[in-house]
Order: sequence, then structure tokens, then C-alpha cells
Amino acid sequence: MKQKVQLFGRTLSAMVMPNIGAFITWGFIAALFIATGWLPNEKFAALVGPMSSQLLPLLIAFTGGYNVSGHRGGVLAAITTMGLIVGSDIPMFLGAMIMGPLCGFLMKKFDAAIEGKVKAGFEMLVNNFSIGIIGLILVLLAVQVISPVVQVLNNALAAGVNFFVTNHLLPFTSVLIEPAKILFLNNAINHGILTPMGSQQVNDIGKSLLFLLEANPGPGLGVLLAYCLAGKGSAKGSAPGAVIIHFFGGIHEIYFPYILMNPLLVVSVICGGAVGILVETIFGAGLTGAAAPGSILAILAMTAHDSYIGVCLGVAAAAAVSFALSMVILKVAGKEENLEAAAAQTKAMKAASKGAEAEGASLASGKKSVGEGRSEGKVEFIVFACDAGMGSSAMGATVLKKKLKEAGLESIRVQHAPVSSIPKEAQVVVTHEELGPRAAASNPKAELILIHNFLAAPEYDVLVEDLKKRNL
Repeated sequence: MKQKVQLFGRTLSAMVMPNIGAFITWGFIAALFIATGWLPNEKFAALVGPMSSQLLPLLIAFTGGYNVSGHRGGVLAAITTMGLIVGSDIPMFLGAMIMGPLCGFLMKKFDAAIEGKVKAGFEMLVNNFSIGIIGLILVLLAVQVISPVVQVLNNALAAGVNFFVTNHLLPFTSVLIEPAKILFLNNAINHGILTPMGSQQVNDIGKSLLFLLEANPGPGLGVLLAYCLAGKGSAKGSAPGAVIIHFFGGIHEIYFPYILMNPLLVVSVICGGAVGILVETIFGAGLTGAAAPGSILAILAMTAHDSYIGVCLGVAAAAAVSFALSMVILKVAGKEENLEAAAAQTKAMKAASKGAEAEGASLASGKKSVGEGRSEGKVEFIVFACDAGMGSSAMGATVLKKKLKEAGLESIRVQHAPVSSIPKEAQVVVTHEELGPRAAASNPKAELILIHNFLAAPEYDVLVEDLKKRNL
């Protein structure tokens, strides 16, 4: 069930994340040039409406269609979404996220149906006219039929958000958001749900608190600071570096293993997140666009000009509450927090429960062969995979590249990628143990290296030593 939820969330966020740059551009324009912005300018502010109502939904729809069936699916999705835009008076973010994959699916099915049936020389004619005819039908349906339905769904979601806001219940969303983040649904929640809804609020009132619900680095910062003071073993040693990567780099996945090691700490981030949202609500704080990654620097860059005090106090309050509770929990726990031992023990227990002692030994060292098994040949291509392929995987790939270079193995290509679309030619895949099943499904023939801590995983050194024997 968790894998299915992650897959659904990944589908949503995969339509938004590649276009985050456009959202940020739009956010900057809104922050600077609308009537309540830093530099009010009527001519420049005229960009805000068309970008939110047309550009952003079209980009989302094209990306959704492209992800399913390539460029043809993207074009069909954009055509259809234009019908939604014309048939509605609200930004069609939700409609774009529905029609993108749906149009891609229809295009994929049509192409499969005509494959091998088109006479030589007529391929281009059929390809172009098929999109044109199908697009004509869908865009007219979108204007007359689909748009009103999507508008009803959109209004229902907006009413739900307004209910939480008007009844001062928004802090309680932390009960869902913070645990879901630990299950690697952070990108799905932020970019798949909150970013489109927040963008619509910006279009209405110039800012939105929804951008801060998941992106606030305060709860995770409190946990990591507590480990710096009250942690033990390698967890304490790696926590200071994780603080910098989390707070300034915006890679929230870095603190997830620290909570998984002491699951009771989820109470700390829930309470910290709730208090942070409460403070921001009291001060009427909000951002003008998505803060991606969730770095304090990105958050401050997107903060509305009247919200700096509220945003800063919200982050500080979240960190303080999370830190205080985490200190108590770590003191009471009083056990040796050793990331390497915890990872090895967890993997060995999983293997033992399946009655696979040999596999358990492999898991304990951080390695597990999947598909056709471990290849003893030369390794030339390694992929580091995370949920979105942009945050922790990029960081892990950088660490691994450095270690390979020091070992004289710089010829090995290391690439980061989303866990759901790992290149087929990858020989070794490195990912967090929570994402292991999805990585195995994405590339079943690759050797899978499961890690527990992105920053200081002992599996990196084990892998490098193994590669020395196989490559040198």
C-alpha cells in the first residue's frame, strides 16, 4: 500500500517538479510587481494572471503527457488543457494534473493500436493528423464537459482548505504531513498537492501559507540539533553536517533516517510543525511561490514582503519545539544511536524473517542483488536514486563521486535519478532502504545497494572497496 501511495504521489510531483523554475519565476514577479509587492509595476504585474492561468497549467499538462507517452502525449495534453483554460475562470492546475497523464495514456494506446498498420511513407501524415483530430475532439470536450467537472472538484478542494483556515485548524495538518514526509512522500505532498493549491491562493490574495506547510525546515532542524547534543555514536558525529545540508541546502530527506532510528521522534516533528504553522497563521505569513528546495534561503527569497517576521518566527518556533521534545526523547531512549549498526541489523532481520541467511549477510553489508543477481564484471555506470531524483540523490552522487575519485575509479559514471525511472543501463543502483522495493521494480536487473544515511553511509566505502576488486 505504501509503495502504491508513493507511486501515485510521484506521478503528481513528477508533473510539477520539472517546472518548479517557472513557478519560482512567477513567484518572483508576484512578489515584486503586484500592487502589494516590493516594486509595484502595473505593466510587469500583468504577467501574473496569464502565467498562472495559462503558462503553468500548460507546462504541467505537457509534462504529465510527456511522462506517459513522450512528446506526442505532451502535445495532446497541452491541447486538451487549453480547452480547460478557456472553459473556466480559475487556474486549471488540478485539471492539468488530471488531463496530462490521461491524454498521455490515450496517445499511448492509440499509437499501440496502429503500430505496424501504417503503410510506408504515410507515417508522418498519420502521426500529425492523429494528434490534430484527437486533439480537436478532446479540446472541445474539455471546454463543454470536462472543464465544469474539474471546476466542481477544484471548488471542493478549495472549500476544504478554507475550512481548515477559517476554523484555525491548519496546524493540525502536521499530523498528516510530517509522518508522510518520513515515508518519502515529501515531494508528492509539496509539489503534487500544496504547490498547485498555493499558487491558486497567490493568484487570489498575493501569498499563501500552503507553500510553508511541508517546506518549513524547522521541525527537521530541531531533531538534528538534538542529535548534535544528545545523540550517540555515528548519529551524533554526522548530525552537524546534516544540519547544514538540511537547513541551508534544503534537502529534507537527510533527517529522515535519524527519525526512523528513533520512531518516537515523529512526535517532535509533528508538534514542531504544528507550532510553526500556528505562529505563521497568527502573523498572517505566506510565500509568493514554491520554495524549492526547502532551504531557509529559498524560503526567504520567496517570502512576501509583509511576512518576514512571521516566517522567521514560524521556523524558529518549529525548531525550538522539535528540539526540546527530541532532547527529552533521546535522553529517555538512552541507547546507542549507531546508524551503521541500525542499518545492518534492520536489513539482517528482514532477511532472516524470510529465511535467507546468505541474503541476510549481504544485506548486513549494505548490498543486495536483485533480478539476475550480482554481476562480477566491470562496473561502468552507477545510479544514485531518490524519490524525485533531485535532492538526496544529487547529494549522494556527489559524495560517491568523490570517494571513487580518491580510489582512482573516476572513470565510473555516477548519475542521480528518480527511483521510478532508473536508467535501464545502470549496473549498480544506490538508494535508501525505504525506496528499495521501488528501485528493484524500476530496474530489476541492477545490483541494489541499500543505505540508511545519505551523508555518512558505510555502504559507500564497502562499495568502493568492492569496485576496486572488480574494476582495477
